[in-house]
Amino acid sequence: MIYIFYAGIVVCCVLSVIFSFRSRRASDPNVRGLNAARMNLSNGALLILASLVQFLLFEPDTVRIVVGSLFLLIGAFNVFAGFRNYGHFSRK
Repeated sequence: MIYIFYAGIVVCCVLSVIFSFRSRRASDPNVRGLNAARMNLSNGALLILASLVQFLLFEPDTVRIVVGSLFLLIGAFNVFAGFRNYGHFSRK
């Protein structure tokens, strides 16, 4: 189970870097926006997976719960913003 979380974190991290480079190097604003939205989605998934690691794999204490909750909230917001931006730029 632990390997699934860590593999997901590594995949999301690699996708974030790839989409970040593509977004910065794109000259077309629509392509830049699509890649930025994909980067938001992968960053959100990365944060959600990191929060699940904090909640499920370690002994719960106050600091882990607070950090995991913050990661979960920020990750959920990134996923929401990524879907919203992806929908906006894919219609153009």
